[in-house]
Amino acid sequence: MKGRALLVDLDGVLYEGERAVAGGAAAIAWLQEREVPHLFLTNTTSRPRASLVEKLAGLGVATTEQSILTPPVAADRWLATHAPGPAALFVPAATADEFESVQPLPEDCESGAASVIVGDLGEGWDFTVLNRAFRLLMAEPRPALVALGMTRYWRAADGLRLDVAPFVKGLEHASGAQAVVLGKPAPEFFHAALGILGCEPGDAVVIGDDVVGDVGGAQGAGLRGVLVRTGKFRPADLEREIRPDAVLTSIAELPDWWEASG
Repeated sequence: MKGRALLVDLDGVLYEGERAVAGGAAAIAWLQEREVPHLFLTNTTSRPRASLVEKLAGLGVATTEQSILTPPVAADRWLATHAPGPAALFVPAATADEFESVQPLPEDCESGAASVIVGDLGEGWDFTVLNRAFRLLMAEPRPALVALGMTRYWRAADGLRLDVAPFVKGLEHASGAQAVVLGKPAPEFFHAALGILGCEPGDAVVIGDDVVGDVGGAQGAGLRGVLVRTGKFRPADLEREIRPDAVLTSIAELPDWWEASG
């Protein structure tokens, strides 16, 4: 039986860089017309939800900020309870605005953080920036290290690019800290999405292009995972231990698969 709710990855599923995946807008329109409960999930921390809504609109997909769950939104809620106090934000300036409840630590401080938040800074990373994050993590009392997802890489217009995970792993190794992950593939991120939809894990399906972060993460959280052959997909992904519940050429095939699997 197909899931009654769908969690849709964005980058690599509905678009690749700035280019729309053919049939993606029509597939989402199909879901909306049939009132299938759905939510967009993304580990993107390089732009706020308002920018994602605008980007999707330009690709023919109408949605709202409330229909998009990002790691900064999940992290903002987590920090209020588990690590209150100044946060060192290693995220793009526009994304920092998503942290509505957080007191940002001044950028020239190398101590005094209650948490160190690591997102996708892209070309903003250099030795000085990374070393500041390391020094903050080594200061006493030790702050929490929060990773906004653990995506390894993504496909940009100019090719594959490193994402947040390599930088988090480097900081963990150097400081001895263990990151709290508030993004894919952490189960808590998927469960937060289910909480928004009012859905149980066994009633939901995740569709994504990352066999580890999307499919493996979903299955580890008790959901089903569907892999698309767009974005970062590689044929070798099908030779891993992770076995997708279905493999589609692209999200354009989703309506037919959804009907057939029911």
